[in-house]
Amino acid sequence: MSIIEIKNLTKKFGDKLAVDDISFEVKEGEIFGFLGPNGAGKTTTISILCTLLQPTNGIAKIAGYDVTKERDDVRNSIGIVFQDPSLDGDLTGEENLRFHGMAYKIPKQIREDRIKYLLDMVDLFDKKDERTKNYSGGMKRRLEIARGLLHHPKVLFLDEPTIGLDPQTRNRIWEHIIELQEKNGITIFLTTHYMEEAENCNRIAIIDHGKIIALDTPENLKKNLKGDLITLKTSDNQKANELIKTCFSINPYIKDDSIFIYAENGENFIPKLFRALRTFEITSVSVRKPTLNDVFIKLTGRAIREETMDGVGRMRERTRGR
Repeated sequence: MSIIEIKNLTKKFGDKLAVDDISFEVKEGEIFGFLGPNGAGKTTTISILCTLLQPTNGIAKIAGYDVTKERDDVRNSIGIVFQDPSLDGDLTGEENLRFHGMAYKIPKQIREDRIKYLLDMVDLFDKKDERTKNYSGGMKRRLEIARGLLHHPKVLFLDEPTIGLDPQTRNRIWEHIIELQEKNGITIFLTTHYMEEAENCNRIAIIDHGKIIALDTPENLKKNLKGDLITLKTSDNQKANELIKTCFSINPYIKDDSIFIYAENGENFIPKLFRALRTFEITSVSVRKPTLNDVFIKLTGRAIREETMDGVGRMRERTRGR
């Protein structure tokens, strides 16, 4: 069953086509990753789903509600955790949650019960009376996730939920995210530039130049690269690259002073490669299984970490005033 449905969605800003006639669905209860280079259209798409932007054309529905015609119903169906902190630092953790609950008109007793439960869930009950400006980065993210869940949304949008956090804190945040999916059946829709985090997604959509260019499970996306990844450095990468194309009828590419080659049974292929390149000095070679970052580079031509921080996940700033 699909909880998010997008059909022929398009968004233009003047002459710029930010989202180009995309269609996809998100299944109820899955962790869905949305990845793309800076300016690819992911933030615009998510902003439309969260009713922060109006689409130019197309249909987008969440839990059966149209994002343009039933905005209040959509907003009651979703929770949002922005990349940038949005807590009131002068309020305590408990007060931040209580204010959010009052804004959503949750009855008092239900609100108070949920606040206690959520503070327990994110391991912040002992810090509930402390002002959030004194919280660590990880504590703030956990509280924001709790706040996003307070009104029992069907879909939780997480925009770079662990950016800037140390690995241990990131792992802890992810324990909570996976627990939400497994125990509560909530649908998680997230963006992340940490490819090891994207491995936790049930499915991933990659968007580039406003179009969905791939959508599958992490494992299937990696399998589509068909082979091992060989990284090679030679005395003349340009000429060696052309020779490899001629000898093996494959399509290697050069990036960051290295030649990248996808080949079946990479360890068996390397001796053949060395024989073909015997007139070149080979300074380094390695072979490994492809990763999601390799998939991303293959499809978009860049690594996701090449995005600048000003271009990743700035949902509120980009949509403010539009």
